[in-house]
Amino acid sequence: MPIDRLWFDPSELLIGGVWRPAPAALPIEDPSTGSEIGLLGRGTAADIDEAVAAAGAARQGDWGRMTAAERGRILARIGQMVLARADDFAVIEATDVGKPLTQAKADALALARYMEFYAGAADKVMGDTIPYLDGYTVYTLREPHGVTGHIVPWNYPMQIVGRSVGAALAMGNACVLKPAEEASLTALAFARIAAEAGLPPGALNVVTGLGEEAGAALSSHPGVHHLSFTGSVAVGRLIQTSAAAHIVPVTLELGGKSPQVVFADADLDTALPFLVNAGIQNAGQTCSASSRILVEQSRYDDVVSRMAERYAALRVGPALLDLDLGPLISARQKEIVEGFLAMAPEGAVAARGTVLADAPKGGHYVAPTLLAGPGPDHPLAQDEIFGPAQVVIPFEDEEEAVAIANGTPYGLVASVWTENGARQMRLAKRLRAGQVFLNNYGAGGGVELPFGGVGKSGHGREKGFEALYGFSVLKTVAARHG
Repeated sequence: MPIDRLWFDPSELLIGGVWRPAPAALPIEDPSTGSEIGLLGRGTAADIDEAVAAAGAARQGDWGRMTAAERGRILARIGQMVLARADDFAVIEATDVGKPLTQAKADALALARYMEFYAGAADKVMGDTIPYLDGYTVYTLREPHGVTGHIVPWNYPMQIVGRSVGAALAMGNACVLKPAEEASLTALAFARIAAEAGLPPGALNVVTGLGEEAGAALSSHPGVHHLSFTGSVAVGRLIQTSAAAHIVPVTLELGGKSPQVVFADADLDTALPFLVNAGIQNAGQTCSASSRILVEQSRYDDVVSRMAERYAALRVGPALLDLDLGPLISARQKEIVEGFLAMAPEGAVAARGTVLADAPKGGHYVAPTLLAGPGPDHPLAQDEIFGPAQVVIPFEDEEEAVAIANGTPYGLVASVWTENGARQMRLAKRLRAGQVFLNNYGAGGGVELPFGGVGKSGHGREKGFEALYGFSVLKTVAARHG
C-alpha cells in the first residue's frame, strides 16, 4: 500500500474514541529517500491531559467492567485483523522506518502474534491462597494499575506496541500511547484496527508528537499509574526521574552491547548466519543487536574471515527493494553511526557491504562494517552504536570471555556457542544479561519469552506472562472468620 493511500489521516490524534486533528503538524520523512511524504499530528500537553482523562473514564466505564474473557476476545479480533492486513502494515513500516520489506512483514506478523498470545492469557492470570493463622483465609488478587503510559521508539514500532500495549490491555489497563515522532504510522494503523475490533472508547488513546512535548507530558502526568518506555539510556533516565515525582513504577528497556561468545568447539556453519544477522538486522538499529563477537583465539582468524565473506556480499538500498539492509532512520542517526566508524583504528575494517550505486542520494545509507582490531575497552566495543557495525574480539579462555562479555555497563542479551554442555550451563549463569541463548541468538523473537535487561539496559520485563505481572498490582486479602 503506497504511503499516499493510507486508510487513515496521520495528522489526527485518538482521544476517547474520537479521531481529531492535532493543533499542529510535523513532517513525515521516508528514510529511503529523505523526502517528506506526509504530515503527522503534533500533540501537546493539553492533548495528553485529555487522553489521560479519557483513559481514566474508560477504566470507570465499559472497559473497566469488562470480564477478562471479553477482553481476550477483543484482542483476538485485533490479531486477526492485523493478520488480514499484514502486507499493508509491512509496506507502511518499511516506508516509515526504512527496514527491508521482509523484516517489516515479520514485525507485522509479530504484532498479530502478541495479540493472539495476550488474548489467550487475559483470563489466565490468577492469584494464590496463602496458608496463615487459624481462623483466617488469605488470598491474592492481580489487578490493573489503571492508566498506563506507553512511549514507543522508532526502530520496532509494531513489535513494541504489541508487547506493551497488548499486555496492558489484557490486564484491563487503559492506555495512552505516544509513538516516536520518527515512526508513528503503524501505531496509528493499529489504533484504527483496534477500534474496529470493538475496543471501547478510551481504552486506547494515541497522541503523536515530539518527545520533549507530548512524551514529557505523559511521563510526568499525575494521572498515569505505570509507564513503559523503550529507548536510549539518556531519555530513560529523564522518564524515570519524571515518574519518580508521582512514585509511578516504570518499565525501562534501554538498549545494550550484546555479545556472542564463540568457543573453539562451536559449530561455525550453524553459528555464522546468527553471528552476522543478529548485528545487521534493521541496519543494526536494534536494542538487542549483537554488536560484539567474542571468539576464542584459536578460531579468531577463521571467524573473522568467514564473517568478512558474508559482509562483503551484503547489499544496502531502499526499503521496498527488500535487500539485506535499508537506510538508517534519519540523517542524525547516520551522522552518529559514521562518527563511531571514524574512530576505528587503522586497518581495523575487515569488510564492508555495498550501498547500491543508484540508491537515492537523500537516503540515510551506511554500509555494514565488520571491525577486527578495537580492543574490549575501545568505544566501538563499549558504546551502543545503533548502526550496522560489529566488533570481533579475541579471548584466551573462559575466564577472559566472561570478563569481556560482562565488561560493559549494559546487560540485555548474550549468546554462547559451544558443544560443551557444562560450559553452556556455567556461562548461562555467569553472563550478566536478561536473556542468554545457547547455540542460537534471539530464538525467533520469542513473544512468550520474558525480555529485559540489567544495568544500563534497564529493568522490568516485557513479553510472556511476566509482562502481565508487570502491568498489574498484587493485592493481598486477609479474611478473619474465626
